[in-house]
Amino acid sequence: MAPQVKRITINDIREMKSRGEKITMITAYDYSTAKLVDKVGIPLILVGDSLGMVVLGYENTLPVTMDVMIHHSKAVVRGTEHALIVGDMPFMTYTISAEDALRNAARFIQEAGCQAVKLEGGVTVAANVKRIVDCGIPVMGHIGLTPQSINQLGGHLVQGKKQSAAEKLVDDAKALEDAGAFAVVLESVPARLAALITQHLTIPTIGIGAGPNCDGQVQVVTDTLGLSDFIPKHAKQFAKLAEIEEQALKAYLDEVKAGTFPTKENSYIIDNAVLDAVKAKLQ
Repeated sequence: MAPQVKRITINDIREMKSRGEKITMITAYDYSTAKLVDKVGIPLILVGDSLGMVVLGYENTLPVTMDVMIHHSKAVVRGTEHALIVGDMPFMTYTISAEDALRNAARFIQEAGCQAVKLEGGVTVAANVKRIVDCGIPVMGHIGLTPQSINQLGGHLVQGKKQSAAEKLVDDAKALEDAGAFAVVLESVPARLAALITQHLTIPTIGIGAGPNCDGQVQVVTDTLGLSDFIPKHAKQFAKLAEIEEQALKAYLDEVKAGTFPTKENSYIIDNAVLDAVKAKLQ
Protein backbone atom coordinates (compact mmCIF):
# COMPACT_ATOMS: atom_id res chain seq x y z
CA MET A 1 0.00 0.00 0.00
CA ALA A 2 1.34 3.43 -0.97
CA PRO A 3 2.04 5.79 1.94
CA GLN A 4 -0.68 8.36 2.55
CA VAL A 5 0.23 11.89 1.50
CA LYS A 6 0.22 14.29 4.45
CA ARG A 7 -2.08 17.25 4.02
CA ILE A 8 -0.92 20.68 5.17
CA THR A 9 -2.40 21.74 8.51
CA ILE A 10 -2.96 25.10 10.17
CA ASN A 11 0.00 24.28 12.44
CA ASP A 12 2.21 23.98 9.35
CA ILE A 13 1.03 27.43 8.24
CA ARG A 14 1.77 28.93 11.65
CA GLU A 15 5.23 27.35 11.64
CA MET A 16 5.96 28.88 8.25
CA LYS A 17 5.49 32.32 9.80
CA SER A 18 7.72 31.34 12.73
CA ARG A 19 10.48 30.28 10.32
CA GLY A 20 10.08 33.39 8.19
CA GLU A 21 9.05 31.23 5.23
CA LYS A 22 6.75 33.00 2.79
CA ILE A 23 3.29 31.43 2.44
CA THR A 24 1.73 31.03 -1.00
CA MET A 25 -2.02 30.82 -1.50
CA ILE A 26 -4.11 30.82 -4.67
CA THR A 27 -7.73 30.36 -5.61
CA ALA A 28 -9.08 27.31 -7.40
CA TYR A 29 -12.65 26.50 -8.33
CA ASP A 30 -12.50 23.13 -10.12
CA TYR A 31 -10.89 19.69 -10.00
CA SER A 32 -8.39 20.16 -12.85
CA THR A 33 -7.00 23.47 -11.60
CA ALA A 34 -6.80 22.20 -8.04
CA LYS A 35 -4.85 19.17 -9.22
CA LEU A 36 -2.27 21.40 -10.92
CA VAL A 37 -1.97 23.69 -7.90
CA ASP A 38 -1.44 20.68 -5.65
CA LYS A 39 1.15 19.21 -8.03
CA VAL A 40 3.38 22.29 -7.89
CA GLY A 41 3.22 22.35 -4.09
CA ILE A 42 1.28 25.52 -3.25
CA PRO A 43 0.27 24.87 0.37
CA LEU A 44 -3.00 26.83 0.58
CA ILE A 45 -5.95 26.82 -1.81
CA LEU A 46 -8.86 29.19 -1.36
CA VAL A 47 -12.13 28.17 -2.95
CA GLY A 48 -13.04 31.83 -3.19
CA ASP A 49 -16.46 33.35 -3.67
CA SER A 50 -14.69 35.27 -6.44
CA LEU A 51 -15.89 32.33 -8.54
CA GLY A 52 -19.11 34.32 -8.78
CA MET A 53 -17.33 36.70 -11.12
CA VAL A 54 -14.58 34.67 -12.78
CA VAL A 55 -16.53 31.42 -13.24
CA LEU A 56 -20.22 32.34 -13.16
CA GLY A 57 -20.08 35.82 -14.70
CA TYR A 58 -21.77 37.82 -11.94
CA GLU A 59 -20.92 41.48 -11.40
CA ASN A 60 -19.75 40.80 -7.84
CA THR A 61 -19.62 38.06 -5.20
CA LEU A 62 -22.99 38.80 -3.59
CA PRO A 63 -25.18 36.31 -5.55
CA VAL A 64 -22.98 33.34 -4.58
CA THR A 65 -24.79 30.86 -2.31
CA MET A 66 -23.68 28.15 0.11
CA ASP A 67 -24.79 25.42 -2.29
CA VAL A 68 -22.64 26.91 -5.07
CA MET A 69 -19.63 27.11 -2.75
CA ILE A 70 -20.09 23.56 -1.50
CA HIS A 71 -20.36 22.28 -5.08
CA HIS A 72 -17.08 23.89 -6.15
CA SER A 73 -15.30 23.10 -2.88
CA LYS A 74 -16.04 19.40 -3.30
CA ALA A 75 -14.42 19.45 -6.74
CA VAL A 76 -11.30 21.20 -5.43
CA VAL A 77 -10.96 18.77 -2.52
CA ARG A 78 -11.21 15.82 -4.91
CA GLY A 79 -8.35 17.28 -6.94
CA THR A 80 -5.92 17.59 -4.02
CA GLU A 81 -3.99 15.49 -1.56
CA HIS A 82 -1.52 17.95 -0.07
CA ALA A 83 -2.87 21.52 0.06
CA LEU A 84 -4.96 22.90 2.89
CA ILE A 85 -8.35 23.82 1.38
CA VAL A 86 -10.13 26.92 2.69
CA GLY A 87 -13.80 27.39 1.83
CA ASP A 88 -14.95 30.98 1.44
CA MET A 89 -18.17 31.65 3.37
CA PRO A 90 -20.53 33.66 1.14
CA PHE A 91 -22.47 36.82 1.85
CA MET A 92 -24.74 36.73 4.93
CA THR A 93 -23.92 33.13 5.86
CA TYR A 94 -21.99 34.01 9.03
CA THR A 95 -23.32 37.36 10.25
CA ILE A 96 -26.93 36.72 11.27
CA SER A 97 -26.04 34.69 14.37
CA ALA A 98 -23.21 32.62 15.81
CA GLU A 99 -25.29 29.46 15.42
CA ASP A 100 -26.02 30.24 11.77
CA ALA A 101 -22.31 30.89 11.17
CA LEU A 102 -21.37 27.62 12.85
CA ARG A 103 -23.95 25.64 10.87
CA ASN A 104 -22.71 27.01 7.54
CA ALA A 105 -19.04 26.61 8.45
CA ALA A 106 -19.70 22.99 9.36
CA ARG A 107 -21.07 22.34 5.86
CA PHE A 108 -17.68 23.23 4.36
CA ILE A 109 -15.98 20.70 6.62
CA GLN A 110 -18.55 17.92 6.65
CA GLU A 111 -20.03 18.07 3.15
CA ALA A 112 -17.22 19.56 1.06
CA GLY A 113 -14.18 18.16 2.90
CA CYS A 114 -12.45 21.52 3.38
CA GLN A 115 -10.05 21.90 6.29
CA ALA A 116 -10.89 25.54 7.11
CA VAL A 117 -13.22 28.41 6.27
CA LYS A 118 -12.66 32.09 5.52
CA LEU A 119 -14.96 34.96 6.38
CA GLU A 120 -14.83 38.71 6.01
CA GLY A 121 -14.79 41.27 8.81
CA GLY A 122 -13.00 41.98 12.06
CA VAL A 123 -14.46 43.22 15.33
CA THR A 124 -18.04 42.82 14.11
CA VAL A 125 -17.64 39.07 13.40
CA ALA A 126 -15.10 38.18 16.10
CA ALA A 127 -17.67 36.56 18.40
CA ASN A 128 -18.89 34.34 15.57
CA VAL A 129 -15.31 33.46 14.66
CA LYS A 130 -14.69 32.39 18.26
CA ARG A 131 -17.81 30.22 18.24
CA ILE A 132 -16.71 28.47 15.06
CA VAL A 133 -13.14 27.97 16.29
CA ASP A 134 -14.29 26.73 19.70
CA CYS A 135 -16.24 24.01 17.90
CA GLY A 136 -13.11 22.77 16.12
CA ILE A 137 -13.28 24.51 12.74
CA PRO A 138 -10.22 26.57 11.72
CA VAL A 139 -11.04 30.09 10.54
CA MET A 140 -9.08 32.45 8.30
CA GLY A 141 -10.06 36.10 8.65
CA HIS A 142 -10.25 38.72 5.91
CA ILE A 143 -10.04 42.48 6.45
CA GLY A 144 -9.31 45.60 4.42
CA LEU A 145 -11.19 45.57 1.15
CA THR A 146 -13.94 43.04 1.84
CA PRO A 147 -15.74 42.39 -1.47
CA GLN A 148 -18.98 41.29 0.20
CA SER A 149 -19.25 44.83 1.61
CA ILE A 150 -18.68 46.44 -1.77
CA ASN A 151 -21.90 48.48 -1.62
CA GLN A 152 -21.00 49.82 1.81
CA LEU A 153 -17.41 50.59 0.81
CA GLY A 154 -18.45 52.39 -2.38
CA GLY A 155 -16.27 50.37 -4.72
CA HIS A 156 -12.97 48.50 -4.86
CA LEU A 157 -11.02 51.11 -2.91
CA VAL A 158 -7.79 50.89 -0.92
CA GLN A 159 -8.60 50.67 2.79
CA GLY A 160 -6.77 52.15 5.79
CA LYS A 161 -5.29 55.28 4.21
CA LYS A 162 -6.65 57.62 6.91
CA GLN A 163 -5.68 57.35 10.57
CA SER A 164 -9.10 56.27 11.85
CA ALA A 165 -9.41 53.64 9.14
CA ALA A 166 -5.85 52.40 9.74
CA GLU A 167 -6.50 52.09 13.47
CA LYS A 168 -9.71 50.19 12.76
CA LEU A 169 -7.80 47.69 10.63
CA VAL A 170 -5.34 47.14 13.47
CA ASP A 171 -8.24 46.58 15.87
CA ASP A 172 -9.90 44.20 13.41
CA ALA A 173 -6.72 42.16 12.98
CA LYS A 174 -6.17 41.85 16.72
CA ALA A 175 -9.83 40.94 17.29
CA LEU A 176 -9.53 38.08 14.80
CA GLU A 177 -6.32 36.87 16.42
CA ASP A 178 -7.94 36.99 19.87
CA ALA A 179 -10.97 35.10 18.53
CA GLY A 180 -8.71 32.24 17.42
CA ALA A 181 -8.31 32.79 13.67
CA PHE A 182 -5.23 30.95 12.38
CA ALA A 183 -4.44 33.57 9.71
CA VAL A 184 -5.85 36.78 8.25
CA VAL A 185 -6.07 38.07 4.68
CA LEU A 186 -5.20 41.75 4.22
CA GLU A 187 -6.72 43.03 0.98
CA SER A 188 -5.97 46.39 -0.65
CA VAL A 189 -4.15 47.79 2.37
CA PRO A 190 -1.20 50.23 2.12
CA ALA A 191 2.02 48.24 2.19
CA ARG A 192 3.55 49.89 5.26
CA LEU A 193 0.35 49.51 7.27
CA ALA A 194 0.16 45.83 6.28
CA ALA A 195 3.78 45.40 7.38
CA LEU A 196 2.97 46.99 10.74
CA ILE A 197 -0.03 44.72 11.28
CA THR A 198 2.08 41.71 10.31
CA GLN A 199 4.73 42.62 12.89
CA HIS A 200 2.18 42.91 15.68
CA LEU A 201 0.31 39.66 15.05
CA THR A 202 1.39 36.18 16.05
CA ILE A 203 -0.78 34.66 13.31
CA PRO A 204 0.21 34.84 9.63
CA THR A 205 -1.01 37.62 7.36
CA ILE A 206 -1.81 36.78 3.75
CA GLY A 207 -1.70 39.82 1.49
CA ILE A 208 -3.50 40.65 -1.72
CA GLY A 209 -2.66 44.16 -2.74
CA ALA A 210 -0.99 44.66 0.65
CA GLY A 211 2.68 44.81 -0.32
CA PRO A 212 5.60 42.39 0.02
CA ASN A 213 5.96 42.31 3.79
CA CYS A 214 2.96 40.17 4.67
CA ASP A 215 3.73 36.61 5.73
CA GLY A 216 2.22 35.33 2.50
CA GLN A 217 0.37 36.22 -0.67
CA VAL A 218 -2.90 35.13 -2.27
CA GLN A 219 -3.98 35.72 -5.85
CA VAL A 220 -6.93 34.83 -8.04
CA VAL A 221 -5.84 32.03 -10.34
CA THR A 222 -7.37 33.55 -13.49
CA ASP A 223 -5.34 36.74 -12.95
CA THR A 224 -2.15 34.78 -12.34
CA LEU A 225 -2.57 32.66 -15.47
CA GLY A 226 -3.63 35.52 -17.71
CA LEU A 227 -7.20 34.35 -18.20
CA SER A 228 -8.91 37.56 -17.05
CA ASP A 229 -9.97 40.53 -19.16
CA PHE A 230 -9.07 42.95 -16.37
CA ILE A 231 -5.87 42.65 -14.35
CA PRO A 232 -5.92 44.59 -11.06
CA LYS A 233 -2.91 46.58 -9.88
CA HIS A 234 -2.01 44.01 -7.23
CA ALA A 235 -1.89 41.10 -9.70
CA LYS A 236 0.73 39.83 -12.12
CA GLN A 237 0.21 37.68 -15.20
CA PHE A 238 2.76 34.87 -14.90
CA ALA A 239 1.47 33.55 -18.23
CA LYS A 240 -0.97 34.67 -20.93
CA LEU A 241 -3.06 31.55 -21.28
CA ALA A 242 -6.04 33.37 -22.77
CA GLU A 243 -4.00 34.07 -25.91
CA ILE A 244 -2.84 30.45 -26.13
CA GLU A 245 -6.38 29.14 -25.61
CA GLU A 246 -7.75 31.49 -28.27
CA GLN A 247 -5.14 30.33 -30.76
CA ALA A 248 -5.86 26.68 -30.00
CA LEU A 249 -9.63 27.10 -30.36
CA LYS A 250 -9.19 28.98 -33.64
CA ALA A 251 -6.96 26.18 -34.97
CA TYR A 252 -9.59 23.61 -33.96
CA LEU A 253 -12.31 25.62 -35.72
CA ASP A 254 -10.22 25.93 -38.88
CA GLU A 255 -9.29 22.24 -39.05
CA VAL A 256 -12.84 21.00 -38.54
CA LYS A 257 -14.13 23.35 -41.24
CA ALA A 258 -11.31 22.28 -43.59
CA GLY A 259 -11.86 18.59 -42.91
CA THR A 260 -8.30 18.06 -41.70
CA PHE A 261 -9.44 17.02 -38.22
CA PRO A 262 -10.07 14.34 -37.18
CA THR A 263 -7.58 12.16 -39.06
CA LYS A 264 -7.09 8.39 -39.11
CA GLU A 265 -4.95 8.78 -35.98
CA ASN A 266 -7.92 10.26 -34.12
CA SER A 267 -10.37 7.57 -35.27
CA TYR A 268 -11.26 4.04 -34.10
CA ILE A 269 -11.28 0.93 -36.32
CA ILE A 270 -13.87 -1.80 -36.81
CA ASP A 271 -13.34 -5.34 -38.08
CA ASN A 272 -14.14 -5.66 -41.79
CA ALA A 273 -16.33 -8.70 -41.24
CA VAL A 274 -18.45 -6.83 -38.68
CA LEU A 275 -18.88 -3.87 -40.99
CA ASP A 276 -19.74 -6.14 -43.96
CA ALA A 277 -22.40 -7.85 -41.86
CA VAL A 278 -23.94 -4.52 -40.93
CA LYS A 279 -23.90 -3.43 -44.57
CA ALA A 280 -25.61 -6.63 -45.61
CA LYS A 281 -28.39 -6.09 -43.06
CA LEU A 282 -28.97 -2.60 -44.42
CA GLN A 283 -29.36 -3.77 -47.99
